[in-house]
Order: sequence, then C-alpha cells, then structure tokens
Amino acid sequence: MVFKSKFRWIVLVGLVLSVLSLATHFILANYSSADLVQYTPILTIFNWRPVVENEEFHHRVNNQSSHYRKLWGPIKSLESLQPYANPRGKYPAASWYNNGFIFVKIQGGFQEIRSSICDVVAIARLLNATLVIPELQETTITKRISSKFKSFGYLYNEEQFIAALANDVLIVKSLPKRFKSVRKNNELPVFTPAYSASVDFYLREVLPKLRRQKAIGLLVSGGGCLQALLPPRLAEYQRLRCRVAFHALRFRTEILELGTRIVQRLQASGRPYLAFHTGLEKDALAYHGCAELFQDVHTELIQFKRSWMIKHGIVQGEINIESEVQRRNGLCPLMPEEVGIILRAMGYPPDTIIYVAGGEVFGGQRVLIPLRAMFNNLVDRTSLCTDNELSMIYGPEEPLMSSSPPPPPPPSADSEKARLAAWEKAGPRPRPLPPPSARPKYPHEIEGWWGWIAETDKEPEPTPLDLRMQAHELLWEAIDYIVCVEADVFFPGFDRDGNGRPDFASLVMGHRLYESASLKTFRPDRKVVVKLLDDIHDHLYKPNHTWLISVREHLNGSTRESGLINMSLNSKPDSFLSHPLPECACQIPKTLGASAINSNPVRDPKNRILYGGEDICPEWMKHGMMAPLEKEKDEEDDSEDVEANSGQVQELVSESDSEETGNKAYDNHPAEQDEESDLDD
Repeated sequence: MVFKSKFRWIVLVGLVLSVLSLATHFILANYSSADLVQYTPILTIFNWRPVVENEEFHHRVNNQSSHYRKLWGPIKSLESLQPYANPRGKYPAASWYNNGFIFVKIQGGFQEIRSSICDVVAIARLLNATLVIPELQETTITKRISSKFKSFGYLYNEEQFIAALANDVLIVKSLPKRFKSVRKNNELPVFTPAYSASVDFYLREVLPKLRRQKAIGLLVSGGGCLQALLPPRLAEYQRLRCRVAFHALRFRTEILELGTRIVQRLQASGRPYLAFHTGLEKDALAYHGCAELFQDVHTELIQFKRSWMIKHGIVQGEINIESEVQRRNGLCPLMPEEVGIILRAMGYPPDTIIYVAGGEVFGGQRVLIPLRAMFNNLVDRTSLCTDNELSMIYGPEEPLMSSSPPPPPPPSADSEKARLAAWEKAGPRPRPLPPPSARPKYPHEIEGWWGWIAETDKEPEPTPLDLRMQAHELLWEAIDYIVCVEADVFFPGFDRDGNGRPDFASLVMGHRLYESASLKTFRPDRKVVVKLLDDIHDHLYKPNHTWLISVREHLNGSTRESGLINMSLNSKPDSFLSHPLPECACQIPKTLGASAINSNPVRDPKNRILYGGEDICPEWMKHGMMAPLEKEKDEEDDSEDVEANSGQVQELVSESDSEETGNKAYDNHPAEQDEESDLDD
C-alpha cells in the first residue's frame, strides 16, 4: 500500500510539472511574438535560388549603365539584321503529281538528326517527291522508350512539321499500303549517301530510280546528306533549310513547356543569364587527340575510343598524339576553368547566373569545380526542375529488368564437409583456412561507369538502360537547346563533334544569329584564347591590365564582324545551319530612303560572301521597325573594339588565301540542270 501511494504522488507531481512547463512556454511565446518577423516560405519545386552578391545589380539593370550594356546588351551593328527565310520571286507550291515517295531513316545524336532532317526536306523538294516523316533510329521502340510516342514524334511535333512545310514539300506519316509490303521484302532501292553529298549525286543516281520505282529509301548518318554550300542558283533550297530548322522543327509540347519553364525560372529574379556549352564529349576529345587534358582514367577512355576510331577509319593518324600541340592549335575544347578566367576577365561578376548545357560533362563534376568556385550560380537542368517533371517528358515507360548477376548460391553441406576434411588431412598446424571461392562482381563493386576499363580490354555492349539513356539524352539536349537559344549571352567551349564537324554549339549559334542576330554570342578563336592564357600561365588569377584589354578586344570582336567571318570560313562549309547568312536574312536601313546596304560585302578568294550582302527587307517588315532603330552608338562598339575588329577582319580574310576552309567548290557540278528534274518550272 505504501508503495502504491508513493507512485501516485510521483505521477501527480510529474503531471503538475508538465502543465507548468507548457504554461511557461506559451507565456514566453506570446511575450516575444512582437519582436519576431513572420516568415512565409516560398514554395519551390526546384532546389536552386540565385545568390546575389552585388546589391547594386538591379540598379544597374534599371539604369542600363554602360557596364551593363557591355556585358549583356545587344550588338548595335547587328540590330538591322532580321530573319527572312521566305522565298524570293517565283516559287511554285508542292504538288501531288510528283516523282514518288522518299522514306528516310536517320542515325546519330541531336545535331545529326536536326541537320539531316533539313537536308532530306531540301532533297525531297529537289527531286519533286513526297517525303515520309523520317524515322529516328535513336528513338525506336528497341531503345526501351515509351510506346506513347512514335519515332519522329518522340522529339518533334509532327503536325507542326507537316503544316509548316505544306507549300514546300508534301509530307505524309507513312508509305501507302502498296509500298509497305514491297519495302518489307527489301525490294525498294535504299541509298546511303555520303556526308555532304553533292546535288549532282541525287540528280544522276537517285532521281532515275525514284522515277522508275516510285519509292526509294535514304539511310542517313553523320549529320548531313547534302552539301552545305550550294550554288547561287539554288539559294531557295538554302532558305528552305532555314524554314525547316527555325520554323517547322518545333519540339513536342511537353519538351517545349519544360524548356520554357526552365527559362522562366532562370529569369525569375529579373537577372540575365549566360549559357555555356562545355563541348567536353568523349568522341570529340578522341577525334581531336585531347586525351592529356585530364591526366586520369578519362585519358585511358579517350585513348581507347581513339584507337576504335582509327580501326574503323574515322580518324587518320596515330593513337598517341601531343594534346598540348592540339590545344595550342585550337583543336581542343576550352576547359571550364579557362572559360571561368575569361569570363571574369570580361567583367562578369561572381554572382552571374551560368547555365551549363551539354548533358553529362565528360570528366564529371570534378572539371566544373574551378568554374563553380568562380561563379556561385552555376546551374543545369537537374537543379532547375524535378525528377517528376523530367519523367513527364519521357512518357510512361516499362520497368527494365535488372542486368545484375544473380547472387552466388550458398555452399552446399557436402562441399563444406569436403572442404573441412581436406583441411584436417593437410600438413602440420598452425595453418590458415583455404580462401573462399571466387564470386562474380556486382555493378556497385566496380568503381564508376568507367570501371570496365580495369576489367577488360573491350568496351561492354550497351545494356537496356544504356539504350534508354541514349534516347533520353535527345530530350535533355532539346531542353538545353531551348535554354541556350533564349539566353542573354552564349559562350561555346567547343564547336566540333566526334567527326570533326560543327556540333550542338554551332547549331545554337546559327539559330541565335538567325532569330536575333544582335544577341550577344561569343565566337572565340580558341587558338588566340589559348595563347592569351599561356601568356599569363604563372599568374592566371592575377592578370595585368594589358592582358585584360587584349582578352576583351578579342572576345568583343568575336561577337561582331570578325566572329561572323570566322564562322563563315570555318563552320559554314560543313554546316549551313551554323551560319545561315546572308541567304536567310535581310537588313532594315537605318535611314529613310536608303537603297543599298553592305553594297561591298567581304568575300573570300573564291568570291563567296563572308559578311554582308543581305537583301533589303520588304516594306511590310520595315513598317514599324525602322522608327525604333536607335541612333545611339554603343560605347563598346565605337571606342575600344571597332579599331581592333577592323584589323582582325583583314587578318581573317588574308589568312583564308593560304588555308583550306573545307569548302566544297560547286564549280564541279554541272552548269546546267536537267530540264526534266527542274521542279520549279
């Protein structure tokens, strides 16, 4: 009884103390509520917010200061350029009375697909044929992707593609029934055109069989099946390429919405952003011999890929190549650390928002550490959207079966007895137990996705998950493409792919040049940039004033005339979409009554226009656009850069006399086209 009474008193005292404690907390909370500021959390669905270090930034934006215009403002000398890809003169519409059907299968990555689609549309117009919507090899059902989307529709909007080109080429979603069985039996001719095939090849080799069979196939790989530079008489086909790339090829709704949403999130703080494409891809690094940029296991991976390219005839040369020589010649990508130093030299503050495009960076996040240390707001698509948002663009996908080996079976009782018996009959004690039997390694026991290189000399076959990721990479690059085109500033780390041709960054620069030529787009000459960096190699982070002026003169010049000439010389011969001028643009005169603009365009030794030569925009475009043209001169344009640009332009033109630009001369093509195959008559 005494014990029970004591226990009751203890419980009672505990309850009283608990009540007093709660009362004390409520009193303190009410007493201090007047000094507290209520905080309402902002609902975010992504895990990034810009870090603002300079409180005067918004003041600079509102006042449009000279410093702000130099970093983010438009290029005044290019404001008169306007996109104009409409046909000039007589241009007959496509007709159902044509030579037959062309079905196409396209292999390659994002830039190869985009360039090839533009080429096959131009070829269909050239051959007066009906085009079947191309099949994209990377988006077939064998890649374990969602069955909700068809091949072309996995990336682009089919209805928009057909409607936008209704006056140019007739496009159907599938072959007529009478050709499907014939194609299934491989009875229709299929051509595999070489990269940048000539117009003469299609008119002489393909057209006769198309007229005879009424249906032919094209298997396109490598990013282009029609030469980039066409003779002036075929300028309408160049403008058709522009209409395809910049108007007809619209991403499907889910991709477009997510890309637009990411752009809005980047601009939500009212601050401009810079898009940076690293160009660090294994194929490109292997092709150009840039293995020694890493000095780790990635060097072995690049060398392995280069030996494979040499074996298959993609690369002509030795496996071991001096990477430093390649780098000094401008044939290797600029490393993220070097880009960060250049941007800081240009005057971009540490709180600049930088969007890193280009999918998975070869070398991992380690190579981005120096750039992240220089710029706090370094983001990519993964930090600007959720996994759920990304899964929405993939569509419903079936779960993949695990490719991991089954766990090893437990040892049987007989085998264990035999093992112990052998140990008992062994030599004198003490002696260790025999080692356990070997078992297969699990994937998580192999360090990193590159762990195979320590286990075997042959790269393993892609798993079902790898095939699905290849299709997903197309969607990631589509999102990056949208963000890069809409960026206030774009900086490419490299502009060549694994075949030595213009890559993703080149397409972005061409799109920005067409859509809004005055947007600031850096087109650096890597050979010059590397020399500038080597000049201050011992004190990279403490450059002198003279060096800063040299960097700014070169980079600012690359956004204007000298940069455009450089792109026209180096990229346009391989990819028209990387520099669609002057064919797909026009100029609005700055003064009323002007009759000619750029009457003396810059030309190369082959008389090809490098800069200038655009037509004057039609009257319907001039209306309402001529008056707003500002007459003010940008301080950056007129003071420290114009004189430097003029020298760079003359240097580029003079160097083109001795260097091979890769331009496939069109003098080798027949001077006159077959009258029967001239579709515009």
